[in-house]
Amino acid sequence: MTKIKMKLNCPMPKLDYDIITMGHGSGGLLTNRLLDKTIFDILKNDKLETRHDGAILPLSGKHAFSTDSFVISPIFFPGGDIGELAVNGTVNDIAMCGAIPQYISLGFIIEEGLKMEEFWDVLVGIKYACEKAGVQVVTGDTKVVERGSGDKIFVNTTGIGVMHEKANISAKNIKVGDKIIVSGNIATHGVAILSVRKGLEFETTIKSDTQNLNFLVKDLLDEFGDYIHLFRDPTRGGVASTLNEIARDINQGILLKQANLPIDSQVDAACEILGLDPLYVANEGLFITFVESKYANNILSALQKMKNGENAKIIGEVTHEHQGKVIIESAIGGKRVVNMQVGEQLPRIC
Repeated sequence: MTKIKMKLNCPMPKLDYDIITMGHGSGGLLTNRLLDKTIFDILKNDKLETRHDGAILPLSGKHAFSTDSFVISPIFFPGGDIGELAVNGTVNDIAMCGAIPQYISLGFIIEEGLKMEEFWDVLVGIKYACEKAGVQVVTGDTKVVERGSGDKIFVNTTGIGVMHEKANISAKNIKVGDKIIVSGNIATHGVAILSVRKGLEFETTIKSDTQNLNFLVKDLLDEFGDYIHLFRDPTRGGVASTLNEIARDINQGILLKQANLPIDSQVDAACEILGLDPLYVANEGLFITFVESKYANNILSALQKMKNGENAKIIGEVTHEHQGKVIIESAIGGKRVVNMQVGEQLPRIC
């Protein structure tokens, strides 16, 4: 039994099959038995229990809406699994809009032959992440494809959240002089995945940073909402690609200070061994925020006192110079252009 299963008291139920078969995707008896004993049982709530074609939700006011798909390989990795990652990823996308996540839909595409125990462990990861983030799975779908047509399991999620009353999150709000804060150590997730990927395994204790950020974002908006101009989570393509997208959108320059980039020493060493630039490595548990310069130190100080914000740093600022480009300044004063990532550096990282 995994640590999460023990913590949540979620022992695997007795099932008729040890693996997923094509019959489990038929919509018939096997499908119903699978759903009853797994998804409907472990994720049960009043909205999911209606078992309708969709969920009827009590929505009012302005909401954020986001969808995402997860194809990570391997599906279990140091610090998490595809289920936990799927919930956290969608929760964080909603939070980056300045909203408070409430509901999630859940779609599975399962390859024939997936072990039932692995499927159960993914569901436990989903339950664990939902409880931590305070969200409910309210609708979903399960499909099975023939052996060789997938890779164990893919997960699709859609999230809905109500907008925070102080949120005014838009790249249009960014001004020259705004400071750029990153909420934690960069490149941790990507290196954690590489540490267990076939052909690239190496000794490390690094764990993925996958986690929900919605409470962190809410606390910052509660206190500093008027001075926070943008949130963005630097997942695929890492910090470099995210900042390049923003620089292009606002047609202003971004200047980074290399000495200020927060990175774990093990992650930094692993990137050097593998020939990777940490700025391009994926993250799953941190955000970048552009804030009013005058209040940047206050925001940083508050963030560093919050859970999961201890390693936050001001890493740069918006400038009139080199419009549309990201420049990084080294510790000795040299500067270089940080370009948008070309191609796929680390495939199937989320």
